[in-house]
Amino acid sequence: MDLSLEHNGDYLHVRRVSERSVTVVDRELERSFLLTPDRAIEGWPVTDASTLDAAHIDVILELQPELVLLGTGTRQVFPAPAFMAGFLRKGIGIEVMDNAAAARTYDLLAGEGRHVVAAFILPAA
Repeated sequence: MDLSLEHNGDYLHVRRVSERSVTVVDRELERSFLLTPDRAIEGWPVTDASTLDAAHIDVILELQPELVLLGTGTRQVFPAPAFMAGFLRKGIGIEVMDNAAAARTYDLLAGEGRHVVAAFILPAA
């Protein structure tokens, strides 16, 4: 699915989402990663939402998000309630959606200047 977005270029944006990859600006990423408006953190060691745990929360919280978007692949898959609660206890919203929806939402929020972190889960190669 190609995404079209008018943006000012002041933030990293998602250009394309496929079943096995996400293209950020002009770079195609094929492994899970974290995305903020100013950087992409590649090699996030998650290939399935069911494996998310407290250690994954800490890595995301280090990025100081005001909101977290969790893209779980081609379909929406909710992680364990304890994972979700780890963000809510800190007063940080988290939304779970498929990767395409996470990309659209991320681009919209980043374009508004929000400090959003999108965590994209991609299948193992």
